[in-house]
Amino acid sequence: MNEWIRKGFYLGLGAAIVSKEKVEKYVKDFVANGDLAPEEAKKMIEDLQNKGKDKQEEWNENFRKEFTSTLKQLGFVTMEEFEETKQQLNRLEEKIDELLK
Repeated sequence: MNEWIRKGFYLGLGAAIVSKEKVEKYVKDFVANGDLAPEEAKKMIEDLQNKGKDKQEEWNENFRKEFTSTLKQLGFVTMEEFEETKQQLNRLEEKIDELLK
């Protein structure tokens, strides 16, 4: 499973790098041909980068949810569940101590 995750990450990273390079090349070509002003090109690239960051955050969130779901299916607990269980245990220990006094 770790191999699958690693390959997926590298695939996404590679696609992002190639896409960014292609976009920058096309935008530079538009500027060189006079079809786009340099300020517009800069704005366009910034907008695309922001959209890319948003998509990356969305992908990361979806990945986290899927990964957490898979871990739960395998029987692992989350840190929240662990902390809750730990607190319950502490409360039970305190009650036992009170009863033994």
